[in-house]
Amino acid sequence: MTEPIRIFHNPRCSKSRQTLELLTERGIEPEIIRYLETPPTELALSDILDALGLEPRQLMRTGEQEYKELGLDNTDLSRTQLIAAMVATPKLIERPIVTANGKAAVGRPPENVLTIL
Repeated sequence: MTEPIRIFHNPRCSKSRQTLELLTERGIEPEIIRYLETPPTELALSDILDALGLEPRQLMRTGEQEYKELGLDNTDLSRTQLIAAMVATPKLIERPIVTANGKAAVGRPPENVLTIL
C-alpha cells in the first residue's frame, strides 16, 4: 500500500494555501497536517529533511523572533538539537512541505511540489 500524499499546512500562509489549491486542482486530496497544531515527531522531521536533502537550518524560518530568542543561530548546535527546537516550536518550520512516494518538496513556489508527484 502506498503512503498518502501529505501536506504540512498552515492555512494562514498564502504559499501553503496556493500549494493545497494546486494539488486539489489536479485531483489530489492530500492528507492535511496542520503542523502548528500537530508538529511532526523528531524522527519524522529528520526523515523529511533527508527526503529534501536539507539540513535543519535550511528548513528553518530564520527570520522568526523565536529563532533568535532560542539562540538557534549558534553554529555549535547539532542536527538533533535543531530538529528538537523545530518540533518544540513548529512555527520555525518552513512551509508548506509536501511528501509523496518517499520524496518531499517545499512549496516555495507552489509548483515545486509537482516534481515529486
